[in-house]
Amino acid sequence: MKFSKSSQLFLVSRVFLIATLGLFMATALTSCAITTIDYLFVANSSGSGTGTAGQIQTFDVDSQTGAVRAGQPTVPSGGVNPVSMSVTHDTQNLYVANQGSSSVVHFDLSGVGILTQKESVSLSAPPVFLTTNIADTSLYVVSGTSSATLTAYPLSSGVIGSPVAGINLSLPGSFAGDTLIPTGVAVLANNNTVYVTVYDQSAYNPGGTVTSLANPGWVFGFTVGSGGALTPVAGSPWQAGVKPSAITSDPTNRFVYVTDFASNQLIGYTIQSTGALSFMVNGPFRTGSEPESIVVDQRGLYIYVANELDSSVSAYVINLATGTPSAAVNVTGSATNTTDTAPVSILVDAALGRFVYTANRLGNSVSGFELNPNTGTLAPTQATPYPTGFEPTALASINHGSHAEQSVAP
Repeated sequence: MKFSKSSQLFLVSRVFLIATLGLFMATALTSCAITTIDYLFVANSSGSGTGTAGQIQTFDVDSQTGAVRAGQPTVPSGGVNPVSMSVTHDTQNLYVANQGSSSVVHFDLSGVGILTQKESVSLSAPPVFLTTNIADTSLYVVSGTSSATLTAYPLSSGVIGSPVAGINLSLPGSFAGDTLIPTGVAVLANNNTVYVTVYDQSAYNPGGTVTSLANPGWVFGFTVGSGGALTPVAGSPWQAGVKPSAITSDPTNRFVYVTDFASNQLIGYTIQSTGALSFMVNGPFRTGSEPESIVVDQRGLYIYVANELDSSVSAYVINLATGTPSAAVNVTGSATNTTDTAPVSILVDAALGRFVYTANRLGNSVSGFELNPNTGTLAPTQATPYPTGFEPTALASINHGSHAEQSVAP
C-alpha cells in the first residue's frame, strides 16, 4: 500500500501526538504523590547466602487504592534471618526476632516511619515468634528448636527490660520428655492471658523417627499476674491438631483461632472465664494447603489465613454469637485469593482495616488485597504484587498521621 506525502505527514504527526500524550501521562502518574495512611514494614534477608544479615524495608500505603511503594530507606534488622515483628499499640516501637542470630532487637519509630535501632536482647535459643500486649507493658517471645520456651519481658517506654518470666513448656505425665517445637504466641486484648502453640516432634516427625504416642499439636495457656508473672491455666495444654503453625484471638477476648499446617485446617476455641479453651462446635474448618499465618480484622468480623503451599488467602466471616468461622465470603466466585508464591505472613492494615497484605517468601514480594468492610471479600490492590528483598518472612504496620481508626467493637 502506498501513502501520499500529505498522508505520511498526517500519520507521523498523529504518532508523535500519541507518543507525547503517553509520555505526559506516564510522567503524571509517576510524580503523583500517594496519600499515606500506613507504613508497612517487611522483614527479609538481604542476600541468599547462609548467615547474611537481615533487613527491614519500609513501604508507604496509599489510602485510596492500598497500593504500596518504597518509603524510608531500608535498615538492617540487627541480626540474621528475621522471622517475626511486632509493634507497640502506641506505634512508637518495633521489635524484630532474628532467628539466625538468636536475638530480639528494638527499634524506635518516628512519625514518618523512620526506624532507629536501640537495644537488643540475646537469647539462649533461636526465637520463633514474638508479640506485644495492647497495654505496651510486655513483650512475649517463644524460642527453641529442640525445646519450647516462653519468655516475658517488661517494656518501659519501649525499652526491653530483664525477663520477668521464663517457662520451659512440657507435656504432662509420661510425655513430659517429648521434644516440643514452638510456632506462635498470642496475648488477649485484655492483657490477661497468653497462649502458645507447639507441636510435639517426638510424635510428628515427617522423614524422621517417631518415639511418642502423644497428640502432636498443642496450645498452652497462661494467666498474667502481678508484675507480669505467668501461671498455667487450669486444663492447659489443649490439643491443637497435628502441626499448629499460627495463633490469634479476636478483639473481644472470647475466641482463639489456630491454623494446622499439616491437616489444612483452622481450629476454633471458645475462651472460658478462667482462660481455659473449649473446641468450637462443627470444627475444625477447612483452609487452603499448608496454612502458615492468620489474622483477625480489628472489628472481629473476619478471619484471613495465608496458605503457603497453594499461594492463597482463605477468608471467613465470624459468627459473633459463637465465634464460628464461615467460609461463605466469596460466594459468587473462588473461595481463595491468589497471592505470589509461598505467603508466610499476613496482616490487616493498622489504620482503617481496609487492606490485607501477605509476605511471599519465595515470590520475594508482598501481595495486597482491598477488604470489603461489609462482606469481608478481598480484591487485588493496584499493581500487586510489590517487589521486596530476598525471602520476606514477617510484616508489621503502623498508622500514619491523624485520621480516624477503625473501631474494634463488633
